[in-house]
Amino acid sequence: MRNNGNIRTIDLFCGAGGSSFGARKAGAAIVAGFDIWQTAIVAYKTNFPEAKAFHNDLRNLSPKVIRKEIGEIDLILGSPECTNHSVAKGARDRCEASKNTAFEVTRFAEVFRPKWIIIENVVEMSAWNKHTKLINELNELKYYVNEIQLNSADFGVPQARNRLFLLCSLSDKIHPPKPTSNQRMPVSSIIDWSDRYALSPVFKKGRAEKTLKRATNAIEVLGKNEPFIMVYYGTGHGWQSIDKPLRTITTLDRFALVIPTKNGHMMRMLQPEELKLAMGFTDEYNLKLQMTRREKIMLMGNGVCPPVMTEILKNLCN
Repeated sequence: MRNNGNIRTIDLFCGAGGSSFGARKAGAAIVAGFDIWQTAIVAYKTNFPEAKAFHNDLRNLSPKVIRKEIGEIDLILGSPECTNHSVAKGARDRCEASKNTAFEVTRFAEVFRPKWIIIENVVEMSAWNKHTKLINELNELKYYVNEIQLNSADFGVPQARNRLFLLCSLSDKIHPPKPTSNQRMPVSSIIDWSDRYALSPVFKKGRAEKTLKRATNAIEVLGKNEPFIMVYYGTGHGWQSIDKPLRTITTLDRFALVIPTKNGHMMRMLQPEELKLAMGFTDEYNLKLQMTRREKIMLMGNGVCPPVMTEILKNLCN
């Protein structure tokens, strides 16, 4: 470790910087982030001005050249493209070239030889036919690999987001962090209950039949006087109560808040700032950027919950 004891860290496939944000909270020094998506780089530069941001496809970069530019590194964080592993993609064709970007982590590791590597992805990655090859490559580089699953709701995040983590170390096996909370944070804790956002009637002419069915399902269970979250896309009855963690945030605009009023049930979609808090980012993370609502939702849906990474690094350092 260098830089007054801080762990010098780079973030491959950095996205909005959830891993970096969590690592920095644990005392890491964020040196650089890499992403192919320009919108992600804008968000990363804004929130990590101390780091160098590389807007490029990792496959087009030379780790040797990068190392000469930024120096030695203690930790590589990597969240390879996950869409083509995830069940959220449904029955659509999968892109094997996209999945193979996971091997960019080992390509960079071979050059930088960091003491630690942390790889994050959807749990379906473990069923990938090249998953064993990835583990073997890490082993060949002399890394001990501990493959675990962690749910963000166990770490004070008001969202139930189960993810796969590969904890890799050159010296010894990294043990997984213990949950930090016995009580799961409800989604109600991140909802802006002010009247700043416009509401529209749920039961109005032209509303989709499936939307009406979702609302009806919730009202039949909860009664007419309880607010709830309507969930678009995915399995289940299309709703959840507000006293539980939010279901997994994806890149789609899928959560609507439904509130009973004297004029009937009214609704609005959850806002990017609310989704930011549901990911476990604090207010100091700046998402008020010159980009579309759609882009902000994609940034959050592609992200890593910072509190989980914070606890992994605390455990790693100990």
